[in-house]
Amino acid sequence: QVQLVESGGGLVQAGGSLRLSCAASGRTFSSYAMGWFRQAPGKEREFVASVTQSGASTYYAESVKGRFTISRDNAKNTVSLQMNSLKPEDTAVYYCAAAPRMAILMTGYVDYWGKGTLVTVSS
Repeated sequence: QVQLVESGGGLVQAGGSLRLSCAASGRTFSSYAMGWFRQAPGKEREFVASVTQSGASTYYAESVKGRFTISRDNAKNTVSLQMNSLKPEDTAVYYCAAAPRMAILMTGYVDYWGKGTLVTVSS
């Protein structure tokens, strides 16, 4: 069993930055690929970024590539999302997710979800 708790959301102006963190409980954190999804008001949840178990490989949605960076620290059981050059269209609830493999995680069929943290980008 893995529990995921996100933090770091808030209100920021367009062009600003935020760093989201996800703290995971359990001893098996390093065995999971980790990722971030987001859900904007009135829209479906969408994939944002993912990282493999070792942290060696990452993948990003085209809409955030070059602006967001995902990273993980297996010693601390955390995964982070550094978000730069934020745009109003980045406004959403951001969810942390865990799955056995990155390919599975990116489809949305994850084993564990966090409860989400709200990011609001004002224009």
